[in-house]
Amino acid sequence: MTLARTVILCAAAALLIAGVPQQAAADDIGIFETVHISSVSFEDTNNALEAAIGASGLLLHAMHDVRLPDDSHQARVYVVTSPAYADVAAAESPRTISAQILRIAVYTWGEQQSTYINMANPVAHAMVFYADSPRYDDLVAAAAQAAGEIRRAASAVPGRSVSVQAEPLRSEKHYNKYKGDGPARMMAKFRTWQKSQLPIATDSADNLDAVVDSVSAALAAGTVADATETTGWEVLTTIRLRDDAVYLGLTNPYIEDRMVTINSRFRKDGKRESSPYPGVDHLAALPTDLLIVRDGDETLDLHYGQMWRMQLYFWDSGYRAFTANVGVPSAIAASIEKAAAGSN
Repeated sequence: MTLARTVILCAAAALLIAGVPQQAAADDIGIFETVHISSVSFEDTNNALEAAIGASGLLLHAMHDVRLPDDSHQARVYVVTSPAYADVAAAESPRTISAQILRIAVYTWGEQQSTYINMANPVAHAMVFYADSPRYDDLVAAAAQAAGEIRRAASAVPGRSVSVQAEPLRSEKHYNKYKGDGPARMMAKFRTWQKSQLPIATDSADNLDAVVDSVSAALAAGTVADATETTGWEVLTTIRLRDDAVYLGLTNPYIEDRMVTINSRFRKDGKRESSPYPGVDHLAALPTDLLIVRDGDETLDLHYGQMWRMQLYFWDSGYRAFTANVGVPSAIAASIEKAAAGSN
């Protein structure tokens, strides 16, 4: 049994002893995890969470109020990192830095529009991006520690702490070789995360800082459209994780709208007249990634094939949702490429 699976099994046993209901078996690991149900308002929840993050070992880089159809829900995403986790991963390839980006969402959900806190599960991400590392077990254990830091911060909010693995659910083995899900794998071209990192531009290794400046300027010069068009991207945060790796977190109204509406279309859980978009519980997938890394003798400007990324976070939307919106991922990817290249 790997240390990674031991971490999951021990966590499951602890939850059963504590009497916390679980949605998934120990082998079903969510790309998201619900960590807290607040007993106070949306704003009070955010105020308490922000204070707790500030007092924790986490670094807060950005927060963003997500634009939702008809202002039907409230939602805010936080981008944080864990220096302790980053130290463990310091010798890994710079192309794995997406695993280091920790995202938390606060959102209103359900008939009573109660306020919840969830996170993009650090352990699931480590299982994807560090699958080939000789230090895999150490990295997954460090990811579990980072997840624990987020849970502790959330527990400072009045209400009830939980630990519920949330859809999409997968086994450790599935994450290790992740190439998409079910029949939609062909839409992602059966690519792993490495092959799903698509180059926008390349430069010499010593020009990383110049590439960061150039891409940042190109993105800032673009005009962000409304939710009907893909054009224009906001940079929520620029994080220099290491000397050879910089992360830019991107969003715009179009990707926010499509994430929520597509995931909500065929769902019944949590959908009420007062709560029409249950897919708000997937917003910890934001922001989307743009990476600028020094790899060998090159600087690479990379983003992910959006079909691969959207299956990772939204496969529970169902195959019908993917086939009905097959053009959305490619439209988003093309828009990011144009904006980063300064042609949008």
